[in-house]
Amino acid sequence: MWLDLRVQRRLRAAGQEFVLDVSLQCTQRQVVLCGPSGAGKSLTLKTVAGLLRPDQGHVRLQGQTLFDAATGMDLPSQRRRLGYVFQDYALFPHLSVRQNVAFGLERGWFNPSRSRRIDAVEQWLQAFRIDHMGDLLPSQVSGGQRQRTALARALVTRPQALLLDEPFAALDHDLRQHLRQELEAVLDKTGIPLLLISHDPQDVAMFGQQVARVVDGRIVD
Repeated sequence: MWLDLRVQRRLRAAGQEFVLDVSLQCTQRQVVLCGPSGAGKSLTLKTVAGLLRPDQGHVRLQGQTLFDAATGMDLPSQRRRLGYVFQDYALFPHLSVRQNVAFGLERGWFNPSRSRRIDAVEQWLQAFRIDHMGDLLPSQVSGGQRQRTALARALVTRPQALLLDEPFAALDHDLRQHLRQELEAVLDKTGIPLLLISHDPQDVAMFGQQVARVVDGRIVD
């Protein structure tokens, strides 16, 4: 079991209340969270990443406690060694493709040098076949190339796990399938565990070694 997650969080907004109460034990290397919009899937991912602090419970990754409400343990997100790809990719628009990938390796908030070449960065640019566009800005490349950039940035640090939130939703059908295959090959080669959010049955079919359905803040099967 690479992830042991038991968290509760009560959220209120605009007079509405939502209770996240998730218990998930990831026993397979690739796990898919599915379910309707607003069910709490992204909130669940954020509790793992350290972007949302639960009121109660714990988060344990590869045997290490990242969060435990009972003891007050709460490891900052930047120390959790997780690769996270947001739904909108969250690339820095003023940085080149190469700089975006290198950003995950930099300490603090200093931008990587445009001229610097880092072996690990170049390897991931090549792995996702974007090495020829390393000097371009995100606005100068296609949606699929931006997705590859976001994945390379998440993986360049050799994270303990990869967290993906609807990573292929904005892409057309053919490109979606191609990127699924590229990602599957990378995960097989590196052995990095995956926690993926998706509505797409094809994502579930390819990556769902274990599938958990989230409804109204709870995992129902």
